[in-house]
Amino acid sequence: MLIVLLGAPGSGKGTQCNLLVQQLKLPHLSTGELFRFHISQSTPLGKRAQ
Repeated sequence: MLIVLLGAPGSGKGTQCNLLVQQLKLPHLSTGELFRFHISQSTPLGKRAQ
């Protein structure tokens, strides 16, 4: 199962994801967290994202 949540900052995407993770026992992948990690580590992807 693949669920994608889109919305503006502060629209509740994270809140809804947390509820889905708890209720459906699904893994949560945050693209924002991935990009922040790669930017902080200066990986090729992080450099490209900046």
